Amino acid sequence: MNNQPYAFFPAKILSLYDETSIDRTFELEYTGDVEIGQFFQVSVPGVGEAPISISEYKEGHLFMTIRRVGRVTDVIFNLKAGDNLFLRGSYGNGFLVENFKDSPVTVIAGGTGLAPVRGLVERLSLSSAEGLELLVGFKSMGDRLFIDTLNQWEKRFKALVTLDKEEEGWSGLSGLVTTHMDRLSFEDKNIRKYVVVGPPIMMKFVTLELLKRQVPEDNIVVSFERNMSCGIGKCGHCKIDETYVCLEGPVFNYTKAKHLID
Repeated sequence: MNNQPYAFFPAKILSLYDETSIDRTFELEYTGDVEIGQFFQVSVPGVGEAPISISEYKEGHLFMTIRRVGRVTDVIFNLKAGDNLFLRGSYGNGFLVENFKDSPVTVIAGGTGLAPVRGLVERLSLSSAEGLELLVGFKSMGDRLFIDTLNQWEKRFKALVTLDKEEEGWSGLSGLVTTHMDRLSFEDKNIRKYVVVGPPIMMKFVTLELLKRQVPEDNIVVSFERNMSCGIGKCGHCKIDETYVCLEGPVFNYTKAKHLID
């Protein structure tokens, strides 16, 4: 084991497939301890590094869904099966699946926010689908992630997909996720857990809607999308007040998260 905290290790790309025109899922060879909701620092030598959340983990296989948004990800998108990505981590606190298994769970996600909770939803759908529900919103049909997986989930539990605006060829829901909150379960709000992941503005208004419906703050869990840098609480890049998101997050109970204001 290398004791250098900034040392990377190679992870072979086993397969890769496009989710959208700018989102691609990489299946990597990996053995080690990891929690759904944690992140890795992903590096391309000589180019740079970027924080990437885990979208799924199965024994020996790590899945990351990466969006092409800049120099580092441009180079990552040029890699192919058999090449290596270089990782350090895993970092942060994730979703402890065991903490959700004894309660009904509602997951509300926006866009790429579905990626960090994909593994959590999949595990819950296989072990305790009763009481599980998902509401996820995308900008357009072309921005949908994990389409085949979403189709499978719709057969197992209440999985609702909405597009921000009506679109030709789309027969599903339209409108922001906040316009469909009444389709979710609140009669058991005192024991149900609500997981919210997505862009900050989306999480803000979703949590406000939950609080309006008198969901106990302690039953709300959020995941912060921050541009982590060192991953070990040294650089301060992700610091909000006295909290290092890379160490204490990115998954927080709302009772803590409500005080984290930039």
